[in-house]
Amino acid sequence: MKVLIIEDEPELAQSIAEYLSEESYRCEFASSFTDALEKISIYEYDCILLDIMLPDGNGLTILEELARQRKQEGVIILSAKGSIDDKIRGLQIGADDYLTKPFHLAELAARIYSIIRRKQFGNVNIVEQNELQINLPAKTVTVNGTSLTLTKKEFDLLLYFLSNKNRVISKSTLAEYLSGDYADMLDNHDFIYAHIKNLKKKLTQAGCDHYLKTIYGTGYKWEV
Repeated sequence: MKVLIIEDEPELAQSIAEYLSEESYRCEFASSFTDALEKISIYEYDCILLDIMLPDGNGLTILEELARQRKQEGVIILSAKGSIDDKIRGLQIGADDYLTKPFHLAELAARIYSIIRRKQFGNVNIVEQNELQINLPAKTVTVNGTSLTLTKKEFDLLLYFLSNKNRVISKSTLAEYLSGDYADMLDNHDFIYAHIKNLKKKLTQAGCDHYLKTIYGTGYKWEV
């Protein structure tokens, strides 16, 4: 799962990223209004942590831009401001939650998980599709009741496909999802083929149906 931290306090941003990394989230940073606008326009995220007070702009404008672009990312506002007006305005524009600084990182992680679960998986902890079952809190996968061992990237890919069922996803989109900003620096995205191949093999060997399809010349699709 990928999180964008829009925060101009480097120490706070880093501490959030370190904690979330232990929870298996991959974090990217934007320390300014301009940088944040660029990232949300180019990339997709599972959740965005948004500081309202940025050195070169207002975070509420970023919320408005997310709405204009019809982005579906969950958004948690992080602000030292205690104004109820800011909180109400942010929630009205499209934020999903609000935390006032200082906050406990464990609470932040719990709220991120809650938003992603609600937005992508219908507010359930166990995602099921016929013989396939995924326990989101435990990060475990079973096929017909038998445990399946996946790497972190394979698990992330599986969740991404399940949250985008029946949608053709390009190799470049998958590369960006797994590698973030670094995907633009790669000569090719052949590593995606290797991860997909391994995921398909493990699912098939465990007795899972062939939901993951290769759409030649286009990308991949989890077909239901």
